[in-house]
Amino acid sequence: MSHLDEVIARVDAAIEQGAIIGMNELLVELSDDAALSRDERYTQQQRLRQAIAHHGRQHKEDMEARREQLTKGGEIL
Repeated sequence: MSHLDEVIARVDAAIEQGAIIGMNELLVELSDDAALSRDERYTQQQRLRQAIAHHGRQHKEDMEARREQLTKGGEIL
């Protein structure tokens, strides 16, 4: 397995786990990975950035939906 294949597998696993901390750590680690070309590094980092952004939007939507469920007529139940 090539180094790029290993990195892709790690990025896939991090995205699947959905842990922001792990994705951020991998994002930083990829910044210093001299074994990858600039384009390869950028592509994998973009995948992580998009997953992090999606996770943030999803979390915000979930919190808004939860707050809506917990409130009735402006009162928190």
